[in-house]
Amino acid sequence: MSDFEAEVKKAEQELNQGLVPVGGESFTDKVTTDEFLGDLKMQAQEYGQKIQDAAAQAKDFANEKFAQAGDKFKEISAKDPKELVEDAKEFARQKPGQTILISAAVGLVLGLILRSGRK
Repeated sequence: MSDFEAEVKKAEQELNQGLVPVGGESFTDKVTTDEFLGDLKMQAQEYGQKIQDAAAQAKDFANEKFAQAGDKFKEISAKDPKELVEDAKEFARQKPGQTILISAAVGLVLGLILRSGRK
C-alpha cells in the first residue's frame, strides 16, 4: 500500500468517525423545530406570569372590597334602627328611581327564594 492510499484510508476513517446520524430529519428541520418549541415555551412562561399577576390583582381587589364591606357592616351595626330608617327615607327622596329598582330586585330575589322553598 502506498503512502497516498494510506492517507486516503486515514481520511475516510476520520470522516466516518465525525459523522453523526441525525435520525432521518435534516439539520434545518431540527433547528426550526427546536426554535418553535423554544418560542412556545417562552410564550407559555409569559402567559403563566400574566395569569399569576392577574390572580394577585384579583386577590388584592377582593381583600380591599371585603375590608370595605366589613367597615360598612360595622358602621351600620353601630347605628340606631330609627337612624337607619331615616337614612333610607332620605335616600328614597333623593333617588326615587334607584329606590324602585332596588325594591323590585329585592322582591324578585325574595320571591324566587320563597318559591323554591315550596317545591
